[in-house]
Amino acid sequence: MMVPVKLGQIEFKSKLLLAPMAGICNIPFRLLMEDLGAGGTVSELVSCHGINHGNKRTLDMLKIHPMEQVVGLQLFGEDVDAMARAAEVAESFNPGWLDINMGCPVNKVVTKGGGSALMKEMEKLGPLFEGMRAKMKTPLSIKIRTGWDQDHRNAREVMKIARESGIEWVAIHGRTRTQQYTGLADWNFIEEIAAEKILPLIGNGDLHHPILVNERLKKTQTDALMIARGALRNPFIFLESLDSEYAHKKKSDFLGADYWEVIERLWSYVAETFEDERMLLVQARKLIVWFAAGFPHSAAFRGQVFSAQTAQDTFKITEDYFLSLGSSQKSINYDEAFMSSGHG
Repeated sequence: MMVPVKLGQIEFKSKLLLAPMAGICNIPFRLLMEDLGAGGTVSELVSCHGINHGNKRTLDMLKIHPMEQVVGLQLFGEDVDAMARAAEVAESFNPGWLDINMGCPVNKVVTKGGGSALMKEMEKLGPLFEGMRAKMKTPLSIKIRTGWDQDHRNAREVMKIARESGIEWVAIHGRTRTQQYTGLADWNFIEEIAAEKILPLIGNGDLHHPILVNERLKKTQTDALMIARGALRNPFIFLESLDSEYAHKKKSDFLGADYWEVIERLWSYVAETFEDERMLLVQARKLIVWFAAGFPHSAAFRGQVFSAQTAQDTFKITEDYFLSLGSSQKSINYDEAFMSSGHG
């Protein structure tokens, strides 16, 4: 059951939100996830320097579809002035809020001082937050990790600075930067901070199966949860996670024909967003093969999809595969994460 939740000035349609994922959370995927129960979505991370240089590809990443209802734009960077100027530009695209990426662990972001590296220099955080707030009217949030490494888990201190600097809420991924996406998210740590009520808190990490999400919803002290990788394998994860009966079923009611219906909708969103056929194929293919994961003969299907030369051929191969599945159910082991190399 979808119950709205308000964080700061923003009301989300439910407590389950789509986490920002690089190369994935563009307009088509965000629209699809809203259709399938996400209470709100966030864009992929967007470079403040790309925005300020007027890079067309970067500016395109700030676009919001008129049908999107609750969406934020996530910026990354390390310089106060650059982030503040970029925030002004991003705000002109009319997002519900802006978010600062303080969690990305990849080297090309961290070595320049952005992403998780921001958590290492806390003395710079107040000026960064306040500098951006001075140029903005929309709410500002941050997405962080528990800390840089196990010896420096300073999320609590970062949140206190955020509270004094006008940040409305915080989303926290339950790993340190040095963990990258290995090991397990530390939900005990997240829940300890949530209990202190420093700021409204969104929990994120290892919520890759409806059973796990449903269990966390029942006991969490966080204000909301963010789902990332789980939505790449199971687009119905928001709907199933909000179904109190799902934990007893342990089997999805959604079959191949249901996935095909979702893919048709996704395809229309992708085609509307990307006019170039090559880009259409790049964006659609990866999601289609992820959605197939867990179904019979998905490896062979993946090979066919990536061998297809045209959008028309890809579309037909996909239709034939998913409709041929009949009553076959997807096999998802909730003890195993999907895409353990990254994406939330």
